Amino acid sequence: MRPDADCCPGLEAMTEFLQHMINTLILGSTYALLGIGLTLIFGIMRIVNFAHGELYAFGAYFVYFAAVLLGFNFFFSVLIAIVAGCLFGALIEVVLLRPMRGADIDTTMLIMIGAMIVMQNGEQYVWGGVAKSVNTPFPEAPLVFGPFSVSPLRLFVFFAALALIGVTYYLINRTKLGKAMRATFQDRDTASLMGVNVQAINMATFAIGSSLAAAAGALLGPVYVVSPQMGNIASLKAFAIVILGGLGSIGGATIGGFILALAEEIGAGYVSSGYRDAMGFLLIIVVLVFKPTGLFARSERIG
Repeated sequence: MRPDADCCPGLEAMTEFLQHMINTLILGSTYALLGIGLTLIFGIMRIVNFAHGELYAFGAYFVYFAAVLLGFNFFFSVLIAIVAGCLFGALIEVVLLRPMRGADIDTTMLIMIGAMIVMQNGEQYVWGGVAKSVNTPFPEAPLVFGPFSVSPLRLFVFFAALALIGVTYYLINRTKLGKAMRATFQDRDTASLMGVNVQAINMATFAIGSSLAAAAGALLGPVYVVSPQMGNIASLKAFAIVILGGLGSIGGATIGGFILALAEEIGAGYVSSGYRDAMGFLLIIVVLVFKPTGLFARSERIG
């Protein structure tokens, strides 16, 4: 508490609130990456990707492997973790999902649940159950802006996540691939008749969604610690973000990520840190009671 807190309690409260808002922006940007990746996969492929959280953990572990064990530059390690997540997602689509194309949703759900279990146990077998930490080139001392402070690492995470969100929006709305993805989302059969290679779009969609999940893990892993269980809560939060924002809406998933982060920050700051995750899911329940389709549901297109 600052020395003038007793004489200016209102100013102290406002400063604390604005600090929570700064934390919300940083955390929400990575949550948005998780949500966008999941809503892309479900919106276009109609697949409930229960392994999304494990792809998040994959990105975090890959950064640990590249930066700590191989000694690569931290920024290069983050970049190749994103690329590795993209390639791994494409592999999952080709090996597990493509042979099941046309199967009912229950079958694909069971496949993805199985993939989630295999990936999580594989992580524990390879890396052990002890949490890992990732060293970064950023100093531990926070940057101080008047009454506010933020660590350089978290600032990097925020701007990197914003850049990835911007690239994703550009890809979906301004490129030929994005146009084909949006056409597939609107009507798969018509898109196929118009010359869209739906099989290739499925692979690209799962690869992009996986790379965004891996990116979130690569960015947040160094902020916290890397462990085999980190994918569990990430999956739950990704589904919460997509449901909150509305299935099929990239904008909704983006805003939903920031809303979930805000609920967690308010819960941790003004109730108890132990209720951080509970506050976010309580918000989801309240929203669904009054608007079951989510806040920003858009059935007509991905975008």
